[in-house]
Amino acid sequence: MISLFSNLGILGFFKYFNFFVESFVTGFSFLGFTLDSFYLHVLLPVGISFYTFQTLSYSIDIYRGKLTPAKSFVDFSAFVSFFPQLVAGPIERATHLLPQFYKKRIFDYSKAVEGCKQILWGFFKKIVIADNCSIYVDDIFTNYGSYSGITLAIGVVLFSVQIYCDFSGYSDIAIGLARLFGFDLMRNFRFPYFSRDISEFWRRWHISLSTWFRDYLYIPLGGSKGTLLKVIRNTFIIFLVSGF
Repeated sequence: MISLFSNLGILGFFKYFNFFVESFVTGFSFLGFTLDSFYLHVLLPVGISFYTFQTLSYSIDIYRGKLTPAKSFVDFSAFVSFFPQLVAGPIERATHLLPQFYKKRIFDYSKAVEGCKQILWGFFKKIVIADNCSIYVDDIFTNYGSYSGITLAIGVVLFSVQIYCDFSGYSDIAIGLARLFGFDLMRNFRFPYFSRDISEFWRRWHISLSTWFRDYLYIPLGGSKGTLLKVIRNTFIIFLVSGF
């Protein structure tokens, strides 16, 4: 419980203190009250969301008996701050990544080639596709009043391509870089825009996050079992928490 509340408390403080203060002040202003706002000017720690989720998975899996504690603080720190995926994911589970630190590192040429190919593919998606799409998307979204409906529709399509290639490109770079060091990270995207429905899209987009919420929040709440009201409640909680 200490690990749970301390991790969520640190995440909430750094990411949402100013957000909630501003919302609180705005809400009272709407009711006719004037409050002095107080903001904290602090730097957001790099990758705080990702290592918070990874630390939580470590603590929860130990509590559930699925994982034995790390052999040393160095092993635990290496798992939490593993640099290839620290900033952009994928979010790794302690049961998958931590045991890999105990294995002897042997250079594998075939894995290194695969890793380099995935890194290059990630850079292509990020730099060639996403960055070039952003030039047109930024212009269309900024000057939307000057463009026709067809142009705005094209802008929306380009934006969907941009955010996918941006995020999945970062994930490919991280997975490929980890492979160079002999580590296997989980796949984070599986052609989400070819999904048949929203539910399947959710399972294919940012897989490491959606499965994290499924295993550590949705299923413990009851999942899709129980009454329709409970299923709706569980789904609402999942989307609310993932939104934050």
